[in-house]
Amino acid sequence: MDRALQRGLQSSQGSDPGFRLEVDLKLPGRGVSALFGPSGCGKTTLLRCFNRVNERYGNVKTTGEIRIHDKNIYDADVSLPELRKSVGMVFQRPNPIPISVYENVVFGTRIHNPSHLLKKSELDDVVEQALREVMLWQDLKDKLHTKATTLQLEQQQKLCIARLLPLKPEVILMDEPCSALDAEATRAIEELMLTLEGRYTIVIVTHNMAQARRVSHECVFMLLGEIMEHSRTEDLFIAPRNPK
Repeated sequence: MDRALQRGLQSSQGSDPGFRLEVDLKLPGRGVSALFGPSGCGKTTLLRCFNRVNERYGNVKTTGEIRIHDKNIYDADVSLPELRKSVGMVFQRPNPIPISVYENVVFGTRIHNPSHLLKKSELDDVVEQALREVMLWQDLKDKLHTKATTLQLEQQQKLCIARLLPLKPEVILMDEPCSALDAEATRAIEELMLTLEGRYTIVIVTHNMAQARRVSHECVFMLLGEIMEHSRTEDLFIAPRNPK
C-alpha cells in the first residue's frame, strides 16, 4: 500500500511568497517514515499536503498528485471529510477537545456516522479498544468522564492519537508530536509509535535527528523545499549519499 507524492506545491505563506516545495516521493505502507530538516525547509508544508490541511490557509497552490490506493487525493471528486478520516493528524501541542475523555474518543465516530446511532455498549467498546491501543486504558478507565484538558500532556497527546483510531485511518500524520513534551513523555510517545507501526502508516515531522533515527524505518532529509535524500534510516545516518 504505497502512497506517492509525484509533484510539489507552491506556497505564498508568511513572509516568503516565493517559497516553492517540489518533490517526488514514495512512502511505504505500514511503518514509520520521518521528514526532517532545518526550520523552514518545507517538511510541515509537505506533511499537510497528505490530508490537504494546507487548503485551510487559503494561500497555498498545489499541483501534481498524491496517491493513496492509486487514487489521487487532489481529484475533484475526493471528499475532504472522508480523506481526513482516512489520513488523520496529530499536532505539535496536544489539542484534546475540552470535554470528557470518553467523548473525545467517540467524537469522530459521532461526526462521521450521524445517521447511525451506536448503542452505549458499542461506544463503550470503541473507547476501550482505542485507549488500549494507545496504552491509556489502565490509567484512564476510571477517569473516562474527566475533562480531557486536565490530563498530563503525555496523556493528552496519546488521547489525540486514540481519537483517530476508531475511524480506522490508513495514515497517521504527526507534526513534531513531542515538541511540547519532556524527555520521559517523549520516550512514551516514541514507544507508542513503534507499537502502532505494524498497523498504520505513520509519517512524522521532526527537527530532532536522533528521534528520526530512533523511530523511523525511512527518512527524508529536506532543505529549502527540496528532498536532499530519501533512504532507509540506517543507510542515511551511516552512509549518506548527499554531503549536505
